[in-house]
Amino acid sequence: MNAFSRRGACPALSAPMQTGDGLLVRLNPVTGGLAPNLLIRLGESALRHGNGIMEVTARGSLQIRGLSAESARLLAAEVDAMGIAVRTGVPVETGPLAGIDPQEVADPRLLAGRLRAAIEAGLTARLGPKVSVVVDGGGQLGMDALSADVRLKAVRAGEDVRWGVSVAGDGRSAKPLVTVDADAARDIAVAALRMVAEKGREAHTRDLSHRQLASLAGWHSIASPSVLPDISPKRVSGRTEGDAVERHRAPIGLFGLNAAHALGIALPYGSIPAQNLIELATKAAEIGTTEIRLAPGRALLFIGLSPTTCASLQASATTLGFVTSSTDPRTRIAACPGTPACASGRFSTRAIAETIATESPDFLDTSLTLHISGCAKGCAHPGAAMLTLVGDENGAGLVVDGTAKALPAGYRPGYDAARGVAAIAAAVRGERHQGETAAACLTRLGAAGIAELYRRNQ
Repeated sequence: MNAFSRRGACPALSAPMQTGDGLLVRLNPVTGGLAPNLLIRLGESALRHGNGIMEVTARGSLQIRGLSAESARLLAAEVDAMGIAVRTGVPVETGPLAGIDPQEVADPRLLAGRLRAAIEAGLTARLGPKVSVVVDGGGQLGMDALSADVRLKAVRAGEDVRWGVSVAGDGRSAKPLVTVDADAARDIAVAALRMVAEKGREAHTRDLSHRQLASLAGWHSIASPSVLPDISPKRVSGRTEGDAVERHRAPIGLFGLNAAHALGIALPYGSIPAQNLIELATKAAEIGTTEIRLAPGRALLFIGLSPTTCASLQASATTLGFVTSSTDPRTRIAACPGTPACASGRFSTRAIAETIATESPDFLDTSLTLHISGCAKGCAHPGAAMLTLVGDENGAGLVVDGTAKALPAGYRPGYDAARGVAAIAAAVRGERHQGETAAACLTRLGAAGIAELYRRNQ
């Protein structure tokens, strides 16, 4: 077992990371999924060795929390005994329905495998822990929402398939370079990562120079662009007209596959007691689920079902507290474990989240992300959110259109934070124009006005 990884690194099985509630490990099965019996056994291991909390992250990784140094070693040994091959090195991510989605442009798994082999041949140790690659075959659950250093996306070119290569961002903000065949896409991706490696382990493709990006864009081009796209570093807000955040289909609900169906079920705030997950996986096994795949968006995809068995599993998941509808307001809230699960937390984040989701569901429309962070580390949502509640020595601070690290515009006691958000929700309800999103209405109200609503009537 390696020394505990520093914050900012990836808490792999061999390098657990210290958090407020003990050590955390992250598992990424090489196959992308697990047989139901293996997920059951992992849940049992989490109960034996951790604090009984399991998570699926925004990028679709499985996490087990609350480990000690000794129990982390025991857990690693049990995972090895189960025969679960876990991903190591630079993540090369494909969609959760890769290879089984009738709507995908191309199966990305072969290209992803070739990229992994090329990276492992000499680049892994030279790249930092947060460097990543996405190979997106398209389909019902694309990968546009995930940021990556290098993105390869399948596009149709008549009867053929080409791969669009872009760098440094998600499907909207990444800088496009060129569209080429699979061989050239692999070569350009590897060349980009070599350039990053030459800059050191803290570097990413966003640090490449305009000249380096231009050389990548012109290399192996099928049709050299007459004018190079604007690939200079720039801030992209990620918002569409009307201040609505562009979103993609959530991995929740029924998906038609090449054979049978898949049912997507999310974990509330990405977290669930291990016993609940064991019970759901047991039900899944009983009705014939062949595989359970991890999905970006803090979800699980249950593969190999009929519409009837999907309905049965969905009912069980609802009873166990999982998110089974894409309109569930909990999908709009990012909340870390908070107290009492995490020693760094200043208040009970999940209790506040549940209160807000129950009392103000109409406020949490698709334009809005509410981040509830027990401390300024912002583990659940590192980026900016329209509204962030963050705990510090002064109570529950409110940050408007920023991250948990920003200076709060106002405070309430932690136990009373949900009431402050309710006041904001009531104002939006009264001020919103017809057809206006919650985010656009909040923008009109302004940060100072929102902070005053939050502080009022303490």
